[in-house]
Amino acid sequence: METFYNTHKYLVEHVHSPVRRQLMDEIDWNHRLIGIKGSRGVGKTTFLLQYAKDCFGTDRSCLYINFNNFYFTQHTLVEFAADFCKQGGKTLLIDQIFKYENWSKELRECYDKFPELHIVFSGSSVMRLIEGNEDIQDIVASYNLRGFSFREFLNLKTGLQLPSYNIEDILQNHESICKEICAQVQPLQYFNDYLHHGFYPFFLENRNYSENLLKTMNMMLEVDILLIKQIDIKYLSKIRKLLYILMSSVPAGPNVSQLSLEIETSRATIMNYIKYLKDARLLNLLYSEGEEFPKKPKQIYAQNTNLMHVVNHEGVNRDDELKTFFYNALHARHKVNMCRHNTDFCIDQQFHFRVDKPVQAKKTNKLYYAIDDIETGSKNEIPLWIFGFLY
Repeated sequence: METFYNTHKYLVEHVHSPVRRQLMDEIDWNHRLIGIKGSRGVGKTTFLLQYAKDCFGTDRSCLYINFNNFYFTQHTLVEFAADFCKQGGKTLLIDQIFKYENWSKELRECYDKFPELHIVFSGSSVMRLIEGNEDIQDIVASYNLRGFSFREFLNLKTGLQLPSYNIEDILQNHESICKEICAQVQPLQYFNDYLHHGFYPFFLENRNYSENLLKTMNMMLEVDILLIKQIDIKYLSKIRKLLYILMSSVPAGPNVSQLSLEIETSRATIMNYIKYLKDARLLNLLYSEGEEFPKKPKQIYAQNTNLMHVVNHEGVNRDDELKTFFYNALHARHKVNMCRHNTDFCIDQQFHFRVDKPVQAKKTNKLYYAIDDIETGSKNEIPLWIFGFLY
């Protein structure tokens, strides 16, 4: 046990989170079992350690553990939790929980046996914490940690503490909000950098961002999809090929029959692979209102613009990039669908949007326009960048 405390102390003393993630203030930390899901690379480990540092320091009532540790090949989580509680432990932070075979059953056992123990664990975005998980679905509070929003990226780059805004604030008050922000910083100076390399926190590391992101993407395929979904490794090449084909044309409607021929597998398998890629947060699927999986999506998008840049070596189409940013920014908190009308997106079945460039054909008052390359807007013409302030 002392070895775990020493490791915890070292990690907490050396963790550095240069910008406070908004999720930190949204979680109800009083809940006894909290699951934090997120795709590989968004900073789940740093998030857990920063919580420990902010709330406990090196107080031994809180302990961070990682299931990479070989200790857990011979000892159970329940045994460890019992020892921790005997020594006065109150809050257990568990990382890489998917690497422990009976993780959900033993979390349930810990929850029932140790009523004074709070457990916070991180998990892959493909894991089921509520739907389909009978062990913990009635006791776990599940949250999603996403990559940096444009607001978080901007705060990190400038040292500012710009707040987030909800969609109603932006639609009703975007003129005054944008003027207030632009009085402190020129957001367009940072916007293209964010689209290229600002979503994943590891852009802060002194390594090649593209190579690091490619490595992360392959880990998503090999671990978050194959391992967790228990898919034979011989199918990895097919999933990688499918991802490349889709990423080379997104956003676009999928031709499942053609993909089936190219990948040499069934249509049903293609749809399952697309769902796995979506769960791993490599893709986003856009449906018409009222439709969802297993129906074929109307369009497939890259999950974020950084992925587009690392896969498409010949450059990224600007219109596609802007729509991908908008979809990624909005779907964090809102239902995003393809609109039945001649627009790009329908938000929460009530707000209709078209993503536009500054000079376009005559606009109508029936739509909202998210417009690129302007600092401030007017009426229903809203700067695209401000939608990066939704979290």
